[in-house]
Amino acid sequence: MNIRQQLDHQARLLSEVRQFFSAREVLEVVTPILGRAAGTDPALEPFECLYEGPGYPAGLTLYLQTSPEFHMKRLLAAGSGAIYQLSHAFRNGECGSWHNPEFTLLEWYRPGFDHHQLMDEVADLVTQSLAASLPVTKISYSELFQDYFSWDPLDVGEEELRQSAVHSGITLSDSDASLDRDQWLNLLISHVIEPDLARDGLVFVHDYPASQAALARLNPDDPRVASRFELYYQGVELANGFHELADASEQLERFREDNAKRAKNNQQELPVDMQLISAMEVQGLPDCAGVALGLDRLLMLQQDAESLGDVMAFPLDLA
Repeated sequence: MNIRQQLDHQARLLSEVRQFFSAREVLEVVTPILGRAAGTDPALEPFECLYEGPGYPAGLTLYLQTSPEFHMKRLLAAGSGAIYQLSHAFRNGECGSWHNPEFTLLEWYRPGFDHHQLMDEVADLVTQSLAASLPVTKISYSELFQDYFSWDPLDVGEEELRQSAVHSGITLSDSDASLDRDQWLNLLISHVIEPDLARDGLVFVHDYPASQAALARLNPDDPRVASRFELYYQGVELANGFHELADASEQLERFREDNAKRAKNNQQELPVDMQLISAMEVQGLPDCAGVALGLDRLLMLQQDAESLGDVMAFPLDLA
């Protein structure tokens, strides 16, 4: 594929996304790429930079966004209604066939939706973008693991997780002895389940363990699980969505727990976005569901490409 064809495919997908949301009266927004706070999720590392200029004689530390989520939620709290954004996102330490430190993220929020309603809309957008009539399957995280391993991830012990990894042919190192429960589960899903997942259609995995809730609310009928989903197609994770947590106190506590985990892992603790917490406390986040979808990955699947570098004009090695 030459550069003009590559750019044409990208431009067409961006246009299709905009038409999709325009038809549904979802408003496109633009938010800052630089912010004073970064997501505290231990699984993500932001890029840090220093502003030196008027107003900040000692300098101001800023972070390139790993996602536009926090600014978009502040818009939601201010009364924006349904919104979406096509934004560049940045994650340090991520590079490979399916990763690039800078990439395009499609993120949107739907007031009045729960995560199941949002899954349906995600499926509509993805099948339209892939120009394919694909079967759509929804399966809970617990059911998925029981299908593969015959044990429930909500109850299984760490020794059984280790044995399952060994029996699945995963080579373990001495450092694996210190893995916690969620790290074992992530190891198994990435090495055993994901490679063969969703080969014939779209698969939504939903209701993740509460310990993996991130920014999702807990299920009121079963607080062991969170109202979170991920979308897979052709063994690739395409999207991550939540029925969004609206409780400011609980959100603040989760940020603090993330930083405690970062400290335990010898990672840098990151500033908490207190402007988001304030917006949630004072204005209130509406009942809504939100999702982030990797647009470059979708373009890869659309074009049967082998790596992100095949659909990006300037991947890391050409940046």
